[in-house]
Amino acid sequence: MGLRSPLLVLFLLSWSRPLQGQQHHLVEYMERRLAALEERLAQCQDQSSRHAAELRDFKNKMLPLLEVAEKEREALRTEADSISGRVDRLEREVDYLETQNPALPCVELDEKGPGGPGTKGKGRRNEKYDMLTDCSYTISQVRSMKILKRFGGPAGLWTKDPLGPTEKIYVLDGAQNDTAFVFPRLRDFTLAMAARKASRIRVPFPWVGTGQLVYGGFLYYARRPPGGPGGGGELENTLQLIKFHLANRTVVDSSVFPAERLIPPYGLTGDTYIDLAADEEGLWAVYATQEDNRHLCLAKLDPQTLDTEQQWDTPCPRENAEAAFVMCGTLYVVYNTRPASRARIQCSFDVSGTLTPERAALSYFPRRYGAHASLRYNPRERQLYAWDDGYQIVYKLEMRKKEEEV
Repeated sequence: MGLRSPLLVLFLLSWSRPLQGQQHHLVEYMERRLAALEERLAQCQDQSSRHAAELRDFKNKMLPLLEVAEKEREALRTEADSISGRVDRLEREVDYLETQNPALPCVELDEKGPGGPGTKGKGRRNEKYDMLTDCSYTISQVRSMKILKRFGGPAGLWTKDPLGPTEKIYVLDGAQNDTAFVFPRLRDFTLAMAARKASRIRVPFPWVGTGQLVYGGFLYYARRPPGGPGGGGELENTLQLIKFHLANRTVVDSSVFPAERLIPPYGLTGDTYIDLAADEEGLWAVYATQEDNRHLCLAKLDPQTLDTEQQWDTPCPRENAEAAFVMCGTLYVVYNTRPASRARIQCSFDVSGTLTPERAALSYFPRRYGAHASLRYNPRERQLYAWDDGYQIVYKLEMRKKEEEV
């Protein structure tokens, strides 16, 4: 045992020397790495200090500029508010001047003799209309507007059924199309991807213009029969009225409109030949013929049979007219200019004779310099649904009695 112990000690000492050398090299390597990291940290700290100093200098330079920009912004805002106030005052002054010096009344001075256009046509013509309801209101002013969204092209129609479900929205895009969009409610129509929420109804014949009407669960519209306007043949300048059942998706009735040589009734809307309208009294049609190419005509229709009950030659001119609607038995014609400016109701024609031209108000639409492709009056809501260059707009109306002075 005494001999083995020294040998074991010598063996361990001989193996410990290489291990100590390896540990020494490892320590030196770690010291070099730590020194490199310390150097990099020092560089990062120097760069951070330099960047912080640059940011402070930049901030000191920008603060005065921001103060100047804020002052200029406030000055511009004040100037814009001032300009807006001056424009509002100017518009009120223009409205006042237009009211005090209205446009010449839309009255035809030439009396039509027994052989004139007033005696022609089928059925009763230019006779006083006997009101079916006690509706005796007229428009005092177009009070406000609400732009819902932009859907479709520059020409089209959107409306509700005044006799049907209160929430459904019907959209007919284009002046010549065969597919209508139906939205369950107004909220669905205002969504970004509205077309996905809509059901589609395809009619058997494409409509012409933007004179369509949804009334009592039916879609009334004008189609161009073979040989219709622009097509040549015996039916040149005639149109066919279609009564389409929206639920059954079938045509239940049709009739050739009893007016020959039709022309667009609105000088600014050349695609529409018959503009259908509905009010408290029922179904109407606005049209024009070459027989009197300067003025609009109005017809009262039977919604069941499409028969023409009465017709009138109105004093409202076609020139610069863009749309029209009927309310309480009174035709209101909207005029504009080209290029478009502020639309205005400048001519009205009461079939019952209650509202005289002197009592009719000259109403301007709220500030929007566009062109109405269609206007639909909803007698249940007493609102106008307008299509203005692809924008869908709702106008609220302020009413007064027809007998009241303006």
